[in-house]
Parts: sequence; C-alpha cells; structure tokens
Amino acid sequence: MKRPYLYLLILFWVVCVQAAFAQQRPQYSQYMLNNFILNPAITGIEDYADIRVSNRRQWVGLDGAPVTYYLTAHTPLNKGMGSTQYHRALAHHGIGATFHTDKTGPLRRTGVNFAYAYHLPLTNVINLSGGASVGIIRNAINANDLEFGNGKGNDPLVGGGTLNNNILDLNLGLWLYSRNFSVGVAGAQLLENVGSFSAAEEERAAMDLQRHYFATASYRFEPTSTLDVIPSVMVKLADPSPTSVDVSLRTIYDERFWIGAAYRHNDAIIGMVGVYVSPLIDVSYSYDATTSNLNKVSAGTHEVVIGFKLLNDRGILCPQWIW
Repeated sequence: MKRPYLYLLILFWVVCVQAAFAQQRPQYSQYMLNNFILNPAITGIEDYADIRVSNRRQWVGLDGAPVTYYLTAHTPLNKGMGSTQYHRALAHHGIGATFHTDKTGPLRRTGVNFAYAYHLPLTNVINLSGGASVGIIRNAINANDLEFGNGKGNDPLVGGGTLNNNILDLNLGLWLYSRNFSVGVAGAQLLENVGSFSAAEEERAAMDLQRHYFATASYRFEPTSTLDVIPSVMVKLADPSPTSVDVSLRTIYDERFWIGAAYRHNDAIIGMVGVYVSPLIDVSYSYDATTSNLNKVSAGTHEVVIGFKLLNDRGILCPQWIW
C-alpha cells in the first residue's frame, strides 16, 4: 500500500516545484556561447570540433535548488577545414552529442542525445541549417530525499526507494545565419511521453515531460576593427510555465576578451565575463542577481563554461559563426 502514497506525494511535489521554479529543461544564462545545447541545427557550424563543459548552481542558499552540469561536443564533416573563405560557409554535415544532468530537490533528470545537422549556403553570405537530435531522458525521484513534517527523511506511509522513468527525446531546429546575424527556432522534448519505458502509469504521470520551444536571434555590430557589440534575445515557451525572455548585450575586444549583461524578465539581472585564452581554450563566468521573490532566500546563481576547440587547424580564436 505504500506505493500509491508515494506516487501521489511525488506527483504533488513535482507539480509544486514546476510551478514555483517555472522550468523543466535546465536554464542557461550563457546560452549564446553554446546555442547547440538548445538547437541541434548548430551541429558542426564551425571549422573545428567544439567541446564545452558547464556547471550552473541556481539560487545558491535555497535548499533543493537546481544544480546543472552539461558536456557537449560537435564537429563538421566534409567542410574543408583548410578553406580560407571567412564569410561563406561551405555546404556540409555536422554530428554531435550532448550529456546533461539536472538535480532539483529529489528529482534528477539526465539526458543523452546524438545530433545531426546539414548546413546549406543560400547566398554568398547567408546560410541555413536544419538539425535533429534523438536520445533518452531519464527521470529519477529519490523518496529518501523528501522532507516531511516529522523532520525525518522518509514517512512510514511512503517508505523509501526511487522512481525511474526513461523517455525517448526528440529535438528539432532551424538556424539562419551569416557572419553578422543569426536567427533560430527549436523544439525540445517534442515526443513528450511517447515511448516511455516505464511500466507503471502512475510513474509516467509523476514525471510528465513538457514540450519546450526556443526562439533566438543576435546581430554583430563592428564599430571599430577591434570591437564587436552583440545584442541577442531568447524566448522560451513551455506551457503551462510562464514565457521566459532573455535579452543580452556583449562586447568583445580584439576577439579575445568580452563582458556582457543580460536581463531575464521577472527573474534576474545577469553579469558575464569571458576570455578566449588561446585557439584551444576559452573560459567564461556569469552571475545572476535574482529579482523575483526568491532573492529573499537565495544568493543568486553562478554559471561557468569552459570551451575547447579541437582540430582547429586555422588557429581560430573567436568563433566565426556563433557568439
């Protein structure tokens, strides 16, 4: 008789958490540095193999707040990496993979996806790519991590244990880009619960997936030969959560150092800084100052991204096609 109580309690907890945190997919302040994590059409966009690792600690000081890690890697195929053409991307394929894990209270979501994209030049300066990624999302809820009014880690009516659910994941995207602008749209978790490997209907109900839709855009201004100014915007839709809008502005000096600021509607003001250390490695950091009521119980959000450029025969320091 314990399992029905466990299903009901976890279902109630998940609904409350999603309503309070207004997110199911991990949130990223530095999405513009790695749009591949949102849109599979980015796969293989550059002239090198791009690898990125990140850690995000959201709402530090709040018990059970999200902690996210990711690892992404993607590379072009048959692009002709030795080409000296800077403004024109050659038609080519791209392949890649993503791994992420996100823990919020007793709920952990872990995803592995494999991505493919095809990049097609439309004109001498404008390119269009379409991509897809397929993988598995594993949801796990540890009942031992639930807190009860008796101050104990579990309740005799509920017991302990873990609920697990593996679900097929499909993401699709389009990306229109040139050297100085980009516009993209993507859909994530499009299958919702189709293909769930969980045998119990109650477990599926406790860990339903939401479809997420992303729209992003950016433009690069070059006021001087050593200065780039890049405004960008991201809109995220994930019914029934509120629409999320991020607006950011970054300034890059000499294609090496950059600083930036962003605003997330009804959520945070963000400061960012980064450096392209060498043609091999770049490092960036952001801090979110919470503007919602959560600022009373948290000390903000920290996010670190480290990038590696492998097979970078041309010694590219700053990305050419995505910023």
